[in-house]
Amino acid sequence: MTPSQTDTAPTAPDASHVISVDAMGGDKGPATVVAGLSMFLRNFPQARAILHGPEDELRKLLERRGISDRVKIQHAEDVVQMTDKPSNVLRHGKKTSMWSAVEAVRNEEAGVCVSCGNTGGLMAISMMRLRKAEGVNRPAIACLWPSRNKQGFNVMLDAGADIRADQDDLLTYALMGASYARNAFDLERPRIGLLNVGVEEHKGRAELKVAHDLIGRSADRGEFDYVGFVEGGDMPSDKIDVIVTDGFTGNVALKTGEGTATLISEFLRSALMRNPVSMFGAVLARGSLDRLRKRIDPRSVNGGVFLGLNKTVVKSHGGADATGISAALQLAYRLAQSGFSNKLAARVASAASLAQDAIQEGEAAKAAEAGK
Repeated sequence: MTPSQTDTAPTAPDASHVISVDAMGGDKGPATVVAGLSMFLRNFPQARAILHGPEDELRKLLERRGISDRVKIQHAEDVVQMTDKPSNVLRHGKKTSMWSAVEAVRNEEAGVCVSCGNTGGLMAISMMRLRKAEGVNRPAIACLWPSRNKQGFNVMLDAGADIRADQDDLLTYALMGASYARNAFDLERPRIGLLNVGVEEHKGRAELKVAHDLIGRSADRGEFDYVGFVEGGDMPSDKIDVIVTDGFTGNVALKTGEGTATLISEFLRSALMRNPVSMFGAVLARGSLDRLRKRIDPRSVNGGVFLGLNKTVVKSHGGADATGISAALQLAYRLAQSGFSNKLAARVASAASLAQDAIQEGEAAKAAEAGK
């Protein structure tokens, strides 16, 4: 054992119980990451973690929280900055905490990786070290969107892994999103919607119209129901389970939703504290208000899952507090426990043939139409 690997655990736990955590990527620093890790470990007694970053600093934080016996420190002296370009991270990032965290999953020391750091850098490292699953051109980030569904959430992808997505990518996103929803929410046939500027078939960019046809043709073999085009107002509705879009649109929607939820919370707090009467009403409605706060709190759904890789990586929001980081760790742990990466790999492998079949069927239909 090297000096950079502290002997804090008596036995080596099953990798599915271990989360590899980048301690240095968040806006609020490693103390917040460790605080979130402490909250998570209190609720999951079987879980363990490997924490990546400067050993001396992290050891003090772990001792302060009393969780040293459940966390192994992997020393990493460098940090991927939010301003670093992915290409620079790949060339010079081997000594960073982010690279070390991904490497632990590659080496099967941990079942899943969690980082609050630079999204582009994390995706670049993950793609290089963990590799894309067979049949995937562009991995996607899947996030949870609060909804009226019985499960309480819809899945949206891509949330920012790649701003580009052609019709074949959108079809793959639909198949991966269906697999994620099926495993996360036990939905036998998830309902897929393709985000557009309107529900009419003549609206939208050319690639959206082609993707609309491809996804529809793949629904039966992909074991999902395709509801067609959906609009922004449908994202929190109960008519869909998975929203498919490109990374540019998805990321703008995600950040807008988070900002709106925060604004509503601030407005509600201000209104309830305005005068003694409203404050008294707030006391009477405290239980209902607490439920509302938890329902719209963006921290409770923190954590975007990288779909399309051979292993599982969860990207936490860079500005997440301890509660948000704990939520991301809980999501990661559930996925590791379910063997999600293996299930998704099998689904994606079949997705490649589904996509090709759908494309060939579409071309055959066009040729038959032209021959009339």
